[in-house]
Amino acid sequence: MTTGNMNELKAAIKWSEDGLVPAIVQDAQSKEVLMLAYMNEESLGLSVSTGSTWFWSRSRGELWNKGATSGHTQRIASMSYDCDGDTLLVRVEQQGPACHTGRYSCFYNDIELQGGAEQAAQTADEEIAKDRFAVLGKLEEIIAQRHAERPAGAYTTYLFDKGVDKILKKVGEESAEVIIAAKNQDNDELRSEASDLLFHLMVLLRDRGLPLDDIMGELASRHGKPTTNKMR
Repeated sequence: MTTGNMNELKAAIKWSEDGLVPAIVQDAQSKEVLMLAYMNEESLGLSVSTGSTWFWSRSRGELWNKGATSGHTQRIASMSYDCDGDTLLVRVEQQGPACHTGRYSCFYNDIELQGGAEQAAQTADEEIAKDRFAVLGKLEEIIAQRHAERPAGAYTTYLFDKGVDKILKKVGEESAEVIIAAKNQDNDELRSEASDLLFHLMVLLRDRGLPLDDIMGELASRHGKPTTNKMR
C-alpha cells in the first residue's frame, strides 16, 4: 500500500479519543471469532505493511506483535472496516491458540440463555434444517479448535501431532473403505465410511491451511462449464 493510500485508510477510520480502533480477529478458515484487540495508526500501518497482526496494548502502553513471543502468530488474509469506520475486521491464518490461556478463541465463556441446552439444541437443529451443510461448518470449527488447542487424548490431536503423512494415510484408507462399501452395495456401510472420509479430508484441509470455502468456490466456478473428455 502506498503512503497516499495508507493516509486515506487512516483518514477513513473513526479513531477514539485515545487514538484507537477495535479490531475483531477472525479465523479465515473456520470463521470463528478469535479475539478482540485495539489498533492505533502505527499498529494498523505495521499490520498492513508486514502482513501480520500488530496491536496497541492499553494496559502496557506499547505496541505488540501477536505471537512474537508465544509463536502463536497471525498471518493476515484480509482486512476491512465497517460501514461507520469505527471497527476493523481482520481475517487471519492462526498458528496455535489465539488466547493467552491456551484456548483456540478468547470467547470460550458461554452465557446460558433462557431455555438452556434444550434451546441451544433446538437452534442447532433449526440451522441444519435451513442449511443442510451447516454441520460441515460446525465440524470445521471443531477441527480448527482441536488444531489450535491440541487437547490430550483427542483423536484429532493425534492426527495433527503425527503430521500430514499420517493424515494422508487415513484419507487413503477411508477412500478404500468407501470403494469397498460401494462395491458391496451396502448403503449403511457407505454412509459411515463416506462420513469418515469427509472428516479426515477436512482434517487434511486444516493441516494444509485450505478453507472449506475455497473448495466450495472451486466447485461453484466449475458450475455450468463444459467438461472435457480426457480419454484418448
